[in-house]
Amino acid sequence: MNIQFSTRLVLSLVMGVSASAQADAAMQPNIILVITDDQGYGDLACHGNPSVKTPHIDALAAESVRLTNFHVSPTCAPTRCSLMTGRHEFRSGVTHTINERERMALSATTFPQLLQQAGYATGIFGKWHLGDEAPYQPNRRGFSEVFIHGAGGIGQTYPGSCGDAPGNSYFHPAVLHNGTFVKTQKYCTDVFFEQALTWIESRQGQGPFYAHIATNAPHGPLDCPPEYEAKYAHLNDSQRAKFYGMITNIDDNVGKLRAKMKEWNIERDTLLIFMTDNGGTVGVKEFNAGMRGSKVTPWEGGTRVPCFLRLGEQFPAGERTQLTAHIDMFRTLTGLAGATIPPDVDKKLEGRDLLPVLKSPDTPWENRTLVTHMGRWEKGQVSGAKHSQCSIRDDRFTLVSAGKNPSWQLFDLTTDPGQMTDVLKQFPEDGARLEKSYDAWWDSIQPDLVNEDPHPPAENTFHTLYWQQFPDERPKK
Repeated sequence: MNIQFSTRLVLSLVMGVSASAQADAAMQPNIILVITDDQGYGDLACHGNPSVKTPHIDALAAESVRLTNFHVSPTCAPTRCSLMTGRHEFRSGVTHTINERERMALSATTFPQLLQQAGYATGIFGKWHLGDEAPYQPNRRGFSEVFIHGAGGIGQTYPGSCGDAPGNSYFHPAVLHNGTFVKTQKYCTDVFFEQALTWIESRQGQGPFYAHIATNAPHGPLDCPPEYEAKYAHLNDSQRAKFYGMITNIDDNVGKLRAKMKEWNIERDTLLIFMTDNGGTVGVKEFNAGMRGSKVTPWEGGTRVPCFLRLGEQFPAGERTQLTAHIDMFRTLTGLAGATIPPDVDKKLEGRDLLPVLKSPDTPWENRTLVTHMGRWEKGQVSGAKHSQCSIRDDRFTLVSAGKNPSWQLFDLTTDPGQMTDVLKQFPEDGARLEKSYDAWWDSIQPDLVNEDPHPPAENTFHTLYWQQFPDERPKK
């Protein structure tokens, strides 16, 4: 343990020093963020799921700050964009997961870029999904070590730029490592965690690091090592058995990560974050923690996800019920790292600094609004998509339009967390207030929709790179 770091951090927390000043006065902590794909709030044993086994993540949760009212976007690329930029994904042009509309605008600044400027080594392992063409790749967006698959998932390929290496599968995938494909020999989640651990070990004694471990599991196609599927054979449901098997495999890798952190004596000086990228999918029918909706919906079940943060014993473990979101990670992590946010970037940020909440569960938290919009409108149809699959919420109410036309319903989350009873007629002023805020937001994002008329390359980018390296594997015309 770094005694100087821990002592100064405790003093700064007690004295209420700002996040940046706190980091300036002490050694910068390492940061590891684990984000899984399509795992919902209800897909953890510690949240009440009766079937899935997640002992390592459960143990992490018990020792962590648990943000129990933490929200992301309703699908994967949008969440990753908001996480990276500290603002709604539409403000960086990300309105879909394919068709070049997953590309994060080149004008956007990411928090890893600022961590690099503050002296951090930065590595990404697994899923990127914010543009497969060279200018959009993570090596140009703040990462010095890059070990990723293409598209939104291993084996996916769509017309245009969005696609993975040809013929890839969850077992033995070809992975792009700093510009060169590596043909791996294990299951994808094991591959990404092992590579991350190798890199983290190489960083010991070399200064602070940020490791972004982004699994494509448990996103479909559902596939996992047979021994993990066998753990759930008693369910007599092959889809859930594979889905939960994928999650348990992730859990075992989180356990290996934590064991290595202890071995390297960095556990108390490293912020470890576990979160997921959208609401639940396969497991929702069995258990959804009382929420309505799932991935690709504007309901609570589409956006509320697990988020656990542990920095040794510096942040008192327990629940935090304040309304928080992925957009808050930008200010939080740059502040903790002592990174400078340029004024032109700072004024565009929509997220808050979570450090006061991490310090104390009783931190006053000003009411706020969060907007959810599913996007995914057809090309050229943005003008008609304003009220399609969207919501706006504050710390009490959520206003939801779940159809294609304006069909607002209002729900009081303090008395109806499952969103079963429309109270718009009972609270018309609150509905009007939220609708006015939503209208202003919709108008404000129109200039930022930079991917609505994309010009894709003739051939998928990862395919081109792969066949340049392995020309004998290119299909004959």
